[in-house]
Amino acid sequence: MILKGVRALVFDVFGTLVDSRGGVAREVAPFLRRYEVACDPAEFADAWRRRYSPSMEEVRSGRRPFTRLDVLHRENLELTLLDVGLDPETIPSSEIDALNMAWHKLDPWPDVVSGLRRLKSGFIIAPLSNGNISLMIDIARRSNLPWDAILGAEVARAYKPTPEAYLRTAEILGMRPDEVCLVAAHNSDLLAARNCGFRTACVPRITEHGPKQTSDLSAEQDWDFVAKDLEAFADVLDT
Repeated sequence: MILKGVRALVFDVFGTLVDSRGGVAREVAPFLRRYEVACDPAEFADAWRRRYSPSMEEVRSGRRPFTRLDVLHRENLELTLLDVGLDPETIPSSEIDALNMAWHKLDPWPDVVSGLRRLKSGFIIAPLSNGNISLMIDIARRSNLPWDAILGAEVARAYKPTPEAYLRTAEILGMRPDEVCLVAAHNSDLLAARNCGFRTACVPRITEHGPKQTSDLSAEQDWDFVAKDLEAFADVLDT
């Protein structure tokens, strides 16, 4: 009864389903060693990620046409390389392209694959991520995420948390907003979805940003459901 009337579960991906920080740091480490950069890989991953939202804001504000996240990540990577003393112009473009693929090689949290499989038995499941289609496909194929569809910003042509990202997703599914539930670790994402009429489920990931994380440590509002992980979510939904 908790999610009565809900037909689809859509999921935030970065941080909620996959360990973005750990995966990017793992892929960055050999590159930094090769170029003898005295920067902790996790700190590099953090610096790269800090440019994530500002770059999307250029699109959200209308100052820039919709641009897929892979392109924004590539531009942000060059700026981050400059920050650690590397001139991207002196590095083969193929190496930067390969490093940018770090976001395609992220691993899920331990509960994710089994939890999604259980939830799929009772609901349509799909990502609602700011990641582009090919990025979501690569992550899914790497870990066998059992999506029914690949949805998100590139499909909706809008980045979260703009209302269009959520409302167009519901429209694409042929559903009313209240028939769709967003599952996410981030309170701001959940709030934006709820403001669009979505149902909400919070799954906190208290180590998403490393051991010193200070944000999104718990549910900050009365969401429709709060679970410690996807397995617990499936337990209560009896799927």
